[in-house]
Amino acid sequence: MTSSISPRAMGKAGVTGSAIGLGTWAMGGWMWGGTDEQKSIAAIRESIDRGITLIDTAPAYGLGKAEEIVGKAIAGRRADVVIATKCGLVWHTDKGNHFFDEYGKRVHRHLGRSSILHEVEQSLRRLGTDYIDLYITHWQDPTTPVAETMATLLDLKQQGKIRAIGVSNVSPQELEAYLAAGQVDAIQERYSMIDRQIESTLLPICRQHGVASLSYSSLALGLLSGKIGPDRSFAGDDLRKGNPRFAPDNLKRVASFMAEIEPLAKVHRATRAQIVIAWTIAQPGITYALCGARDGDQAGENAGAATITLTAAELARIDAAIGRHLAPVAAAA
Repeated sequence: MTSSISPRAMGKAGVTGSAIGLGTWAMGGWMWGGTDEQKSIAAIRESIDRGITLIDTAPAYGLGKAEEIVGKAIAGRRADVVIATKCGLVWHTDKGNHFFDEYGKRVHRHLGRSSILHEVEQSLRRLGTDYIDLYITHWQDPTTPVAETMATLLDLKQQGKIRAIGVSNVSPQELEAYLAAGQVDAIQERYSMIDRQIESTLLPICRQHGVASLSYSSLALGLLSGKIGPDRSFAGDDLRKGNPRFAPDNLKRVASFMAEIEPLAKVHRATRAQIVIAWTIAQPGITYALCGARDGDQAGENAGAATITLTAAELARIDAAIGRHLAPVAAAA
């Protein structure tokens, strides 16, 4: 079974990918209570089998673990996928600004030329490929001029090691600075029913310059999956532990929202999560929606959303429900 949605263009790079992409942050394990490699590989392969061509990963997801898992899963199927990975969160150098510690390593935000050249080779090795379709600056580095970072990315593109250039977690001013230094093909930003700020900040710039957008956390860390009830709790290193959006009152609001969209899910013979994903890829300016999965069942459910086309009336109905129930959840960020 394949997606019914035609591939979407990644800016001006000549790269296309499925409207729904697979996010692999949780597969790295860190901040997600560990990982199961075989289930992760199954999730990636199920995604590909169901028509998902866009696979998003990063070195920082488990200090290379997620990239290694992706590499194993796509072995022999490289031509079937569009790989997005990232640079700029490093543990091989102490240059740049310290950002966080992961598995005992000090991770810095650094986008200097020598660091990017080192990172791209490590990612190519872990992924088992000789090119990366979309190479994204993961978080921005105020200690390195944007012109230096962009010149390095353009050189890698000229060499054929990357096909498209992306930036993530940028301000409008930072995006404008990148665009002044060269063509940006895509942004990757947090976006969901409760995170819509980029609609008025970054997306207008993207439309002006022909830049695609990838939404990450499209299901808001699972909050909008329809599977987290009011009594759900989180333990260990799960990043949702203590997150105010997952407080009991907000979980009740989300449950009320899910109850409102349940009739739509029944009409489309879909799950509530699939309706949320279908809404996301229908939003103006959103090119791709990245959705995480940790096993084949979750991956198959996400992929199934590509077969759903919501009418204008249905989208308006969902928007009204968002306004009634999710506004307080968004404010809890």
